[in-house]
Order: sequence, then structure tokens, then C-alpha cells
Amino acid sequence: MGQIVFAAGVPHAPAVVGLFSTAPDDVKDIVAKSFDAVRRRLLASRPDVLIVFANDHLTNSRISAYPDFIIAAAPEHAGPHEWFKAWIDCRDYVVKGNPDVGKALFRGMTRRNVRMNLRTDAVNFDDNISVPTVMMELDTAPFGIVPVLQNCTVPPFPDGPRCFDVGRAVADFIRDDLPADMRVALLGSGGLSHEPGGAKYYSVDEAFDRRWLDLCLAEDQETLLREMTVPRMEAAGAGGTSELLSWFIVMGAIGERPGESFGYTGWKNFRCGFGAVIWEVG
Repeated sequence: MGQIVFAAGVPHAPAVVGLFSTAPDDVKDIVAKSFDAVRRRLLASRPDVLIVFANDHLTNSRISAYPDFIIAAAPEHAGPHEWFKAWIDCRDYVVKGNPDVGKALFRGMTRRNVRMNLRTDAVNFDDNISVPTVMMELDTAPFGIVPVLQNCTVPPFPDGPRCFDVGRAVADFIRDDLPADMRVALLGSGGLSHEPGGAKYYSVDEAFDRRWLDLCLAEDQETLLREMTVPRMEAAGAGGTSELLSWFIVMGAIGERPGESFGYTGWKNFRCGFGAVIWEVG
């Protein structure tokens, strides 16, 4: 019987890496404090594997054949993809994978009526995996990661209630399918409010972001699901804010739990609201 030992949600705004050094001190403090806390508590939880849910930015599939989820089950994961290097402005990295857990996740989710594609070759990563990897130095961690890239861009895609259902299936898989005493960490990577290349590219919806963070900490998933619909996320920033659906999967997996955030910044040069959450799962 596996167990969830860690759960968190972090933004992966691409400019966080490249523009971090130029940010005001109070902004840098919030970003550093957030990523440092997530990394520190992640390592302290001593996981055997980290499963990261993050959106795919049209880098691995065609629009006409776009899967809801892609499990990356290669022995290692390298990034960022060449096309995104200048945009993200972060160093190269190679992080350990966990093919056994990735393949087991594919089988387990299939049995639970959740269709996921399995990739054992190299998968292309942009800010979805690159930002948390670089900001938390996951390439130096003693455990492997299993990225699960989800469709938050090409309709129809799994909405909030469906992502909660997927999270519950993930929890069931961890509990019933993984080896006894396997320790699993979960991370949702995406958001907060932003609109890549759109009319709101240089603005964020601070009111939305603060309400989102409050609801993530409120132990009231019914209200979160009722308020944080896909149309509401799209109104806060089309084509970007819906990345928060990756957090829905983590919250669905752990149930209603108390959490902690480490401040919020809507610094416009990041072109994305920033705030992170760690949930208590012990």
C-alpha cells in the first residue's frame, strides 16, 4: 500500500526564471520563500517518487489528435525543449525519471476508466516542468519524477469536476496498486492568472488569484469547484489560467486538507500571478 506524503501547487510562469534577478526585493522574497519552502518540505517528506501534473503547451501533440493526459515514463527527462529556451531563459537540466511507476500509473488509470497516453521516449518540456525543476533544483533530488502532462488548452478538456475525479483515481492507484510503503509526492504545476500572447498579456487578475489561494486553503472543495469553473479561469486569463486544473488533480487526490501559502505577487513583468500552496497530508 503506497502513501501520499507530500502535496503542493506551484506556478510555472516562464518569466519567473529569466526575470527573477531583476524583480523588486519584495517580489523576489515571495518567489524564493515559496519555492524554498516547497523544496524543503518535499525533501523532508522522503518520497520515493514525485508525480508532477502540468499542462502541455502544444509541444507533444497535434491539435487534431490531442490527448487529455500524457504520462512521461522515460528513465530521465531533459529540458527545456530547444524552441522554448530563449523564452524561459533557464539552464539545461536532466532529471531522473521512474519508468516503473509511470507504466504502473498508465495501467492503473486505465483500469479506473481514465484514459492516459504512455510515452517511454523523450517528451518535450517547456515551462511546465522546467520552472519547478530549476527553481527547486529537482535535478539534484534523490528521487525520480513522473511528469503527467494534461490538456488545458484544446477543447474539450477535463474540467474541474473531472480533474477531481482523476485525482481520486490517482489516490486509489497509489493506495492499492503501488508497492507497500512506497512514498509518493504530488505536485501541481501551473497558473496563476495569465493570458499568453493575448490582450491581458501584461496584466494579471489579482482578485482572482487571491480568491483562488484562499479557497485552496479553506478545506472547502465544494465551494472551490462551484466558483473556480473553466469560464471563470478563462475570464481571468484566456489560455493560461486554466493550467490551475493541475492543482485540482492534487486536491482531488488528498481530499480536504489544511494548507499554507507563502505570499502573493502580481508583478506585471512576470506576466503571471505568483503564489504557492503546500497541503498537510501527514
